Amino acid sequence: TASPAGHRVGGCPPALHNFLMKLADLLRVLDDLAPLGGAEDWDVVGLQVGDPAAEVTRAVLCVDYTPAVLEAARAEGAGLVVAYHPPMFKALGRLVGGADAPWKQRLMVETVAAGVAVYSPHTALDVAAGGTNDALCDALAAGEPSTRQAIVPAVRDFYKVVLFVPTKAAAALRAAMAGAGAGGMGRYRACSFEAAGTGRFEPLDGAEPAVGEVGRDEAVAELRLEMRCPAEGLAPVLAAARAAHPYEEPAIDVIPIAAQRDDGDPVVGAGRVLTLDRRVIAEQLAARVDAYARIDGVRNAWPTVTVGAHDSIRTIAVCVGAGGSLFEGVEADAYVTGELRHHDQLDLVQRGKAVVLSGHTELERPYLPRYAERLRAAAPEVDFDVTFSDVQ
Repeated sequence: TASPAGHRVGGCPPALHNFLMKLADLLRVLDDLAPLGGAEDWDVVGLQVGDPAAEVTRAVLCVDYTPAVLEAARAEGAGLVVAYHPPMFKALGRLVGGADAPWKQRLMVETVAAGVAVYSPHTALDVAAGGTNDALCDALAAGEPSTRQAIVPAVRDFYKVVLFVPTKAAAALRAAMAGAGAGGMGRYRACSFEAAGTGRFEPLDGAEPAVGEVGRDEAVAELRLEMRCPAEGLAPVLAAARAAHPYEEPAIDVIPIAAQRDDGDPVVGAGRVLTLDRRVIAEQLAARVDAYARIDGVRNAWPTVTVGAHDSIRTIAVCVGAGGSLFEGVEADAYVTGELRHHDQLDLVQRGKAVVLSGHTELERPYLPRYAERLRAAAPEVDFDVTFSDVQ
């Protein structure tokens, strides 16, 4: 169906919603799918406008946040716009509305006045497993056997959270921390270490101890519970731990762990190198790019294909948006991206490589319907629509 301001894909009537969701809870869902800690250092990801305490029942997904998208969000009654590109990538300096104001300042003033929140995942979604680059790899593989790995594997900072808890309360505490994101280790969840010991303390006047009495030395059978969590997930883990811990003043140690590769999935990171079991020629590869990039009713151009001497393709370097410096030093038979600098493209062709370009947003936009499906599954309380009203 189409909204007054442009194309819309998916969604369900508001009457199907029986529950309300806080924006803060939805932000955690968004971060679960594309952890913000994985975004590039230069990027401006996350919530750009909005009150985390607000309630959200409908959200609109787009690539670029424009006045037409705000119009579509208003028409849909959406309280959140998930814009792939951060609209305030550069600091605006001031927010001044009115007809004479620059369009982006005017848009942001109108956004705040409308009570619409704006969130951007950008490179966090590119880096994540199952994100934009993986979707493009799926299209390029066309159902044939293949493997892939990140061009630049993700490196994340981790903390070890150590608590001391009465033995009987340890299982509930461990479950609460795992539910908040602690204990992930590769393809395992809720990983922890426990060691038995004795906790001693004396409650003072004014204390309300869960165990023991004021003014009396107490000895309690406790467990030392250790769980790892990523740095960007530390705050919710600590909040969950304090809420689930029976003690009034729980002892919690937070120990930094040196930066390490996130071994949860070898494809997590910037870009991908896709290796096909069955070779293709450049024209086949271009046709797969074209089939992926085309969305009914939305403008798109046929990919630009520059074929070097190498026309038997097995390895493909992939990057939605702009490949740029990411491709430097990467050896592959072909390179698929939205755009490249002229001299980078020339260099690849002279080295006998195939290059397929499809326009910057043309390889980002097709992911939106899949993104909406994933969000609907993770947050059924919210109706997610896709708008292409930003396409001129």
